[in-house]
Amino acid sequence: MSASQAVAPPPPVPDHIPARMLNEYAYCPRLAYLMWSQQEWADSADTVEGRHAHRRVDRDDDSMSRIHQRSIHLTSDELGLTAVIDLIESRGNRVRPVDYKRGKRPAVPGGAYEPEKVQLCAQALLLREHGNKCAEGVLYYVASKQRVRVRFTPALIERTLALLAEMRERFAVATIPPPLEDSPKCPRCSLVKICLPDEVNFLRGGGEVRQLAVADPATYPLVVQSPGARVRLEGDRLAIDVPGEARSFQRLAETSHVVLAGGASITSPALRNCCQRGLPIVHVSGTGWLYGITQGMIHKNVELRARQYAAAADGDFALPVARSLVATKIRNARVLLRRNGKPSKRDLALLAEYARKAEKAGDSEALLGIEGSASRVYFSRFTSMLKGSAASAEFDFKGRNKRPPRDPVNAMLSYTYGLLTKDWTVALLTIGLDPLMGMYHRPRYGKPALALDMMEPFRPLVSESVVMGVINNGEVDEGGFVPTMGGVIMKPHARKNLTAAYERRLATEVTHPIFGYRCSYRRVFEIQARLFARYLLGELVEYPAFRTR
Repeated sequence: MSASQAVAPPPPVPDHIPARMLNEYAYCPRLAYLMWSQQEWADSADTVEGRHAHRRVDRDDDSMSRIHQRSIHLTSDELGLTAVIDLIESRGNRVRPVDYKRGKRPAVPGGAYEPEKVQLCAQALLLREHGNKCAEGVLYYVASKQRVRVRFTPALIERTLALLAEMRERFAVATIPPPLEDSPKCPRCSLVKICLPDEVNFLRGGGEVRQLAVADPATYPLVVQSPGARVRLEGDRLAIDVPGEARSFQRLAETSHVVLAGGASITSPALRNCCQRGLPIVHVSGTGWLYGITQGMIHKNVELRARQYAAAADGDFALPVARSLVATKIRNARVLLRRNGKPSKRDLALLAEYARKAEKAGDSEALLGIEGSASRVYFSRFTSMLKGSAASAEFDFKGRNKRPPRDPVNAMLSYTYGLLTKDWTVALLTIGLDPLMGMYHRPRYGKPALALDMMEPFRPLVSESVVMGVINNGEVDEGGFVPTMGGVIMKPHARKNLTAAYERRLATEVTHPIFGYRCSYRRVFEIQARLFARYLLGELVEYPAFRTR
């Protein structure tokens, strides 16, 4: 049974379809579905320019003596339409809607594209429904300051009503339309990194993958971990006060989320502003344990979470996902060990065999046992990846232990695993998934089970690679730890150096093993999370886990 088969019927399409969404549907049905049904949104230079254009006022005059009405909201139960009309020009009982468009008048027959004409026609139908005479409308292109008159012919009206009926019927089944194929519309679309048109088409058996979704996000986490540090709001920036240090700043527009570690805190105004902007506040302990996340309203994509819950409850669906994630983690660990350590042929053969067994595990309990066996083999050879003086007794690593970690290597592994859990939790929240409901790890006591699932293949590639690197490069030495009752903890300077190395690792560009383009690990996380969402929604037949070559 698939996730789409396991979920209850979707709620009905809302009674009133916005005219703006009819425009999007005429342009690209998939874009309209993402924006309206799944409430996805991402800004681009074009959307920002468009918002600015709608604040502009058309001051030009023509032969009509007009009365202007601005931002008029109209709704029709009969048509099932709603719209906010930028400007209405009227003379007597004749009216004319004016819709503002960014950019220049397009060099096409009629001076406008069909989606813009359809949106304007929908506004005219609403005006007529409210007793007005409306024979034509105007599209005003801000960049070229040109007005294009659009006559509401029977053919345009028929096309508008047909698209309206098609959109309502298609969205009622809650199935996302397929991506456009090699379309010139995709590169300028603000939702291309959410839609992943080429990636989905490629995984479904065809097409080339253009580099449309690989750019790093323009925002980065603000990590505050100094004891007594406090984050405040100062205009459009976050100010960080650390006792004994000069105040530092980070622009809110460049912030993806805020991490407060140990004794760091944040003021109420800063907290409220972050919530309003949708920036999560992540609370972690000084050792990297994720306490919780403060956020504003959750993502509105209820459809995706409904599919996720149904899939998690369906063992036939969840087990193949768990198998793939664990098998990929084992193979990635094997590659890291083969490239950087001195494993025996038997060690490598065992890891390869455990990966094959993971792909055929009969249930999650058997899979857990296979994962544990593979981890013991892998960690027994971990110190072979430590070079020169780094392989001293201080970093002598006998195997994985935690709560508390009893040696420096385990302390650093636990801390970077905590950071990785945090980043995957934020990535899942950002796209509308529930990080607490997993396919492999069982949800209990608020554990972010899905985040733990999705990060499995990245433990060797990110966390363990970072720990190996800081030891070999001397960024963290034996003086960076303090023994405690039964274990060790990192000193502040060691934790800062390890965090900096972790962030550098996320910024490292790698070649995506499936799509062939280069992107950072930070971007890989979001791509993989969105591919998992496409799998849940039934677009992909399997989840393509990230397996390094």
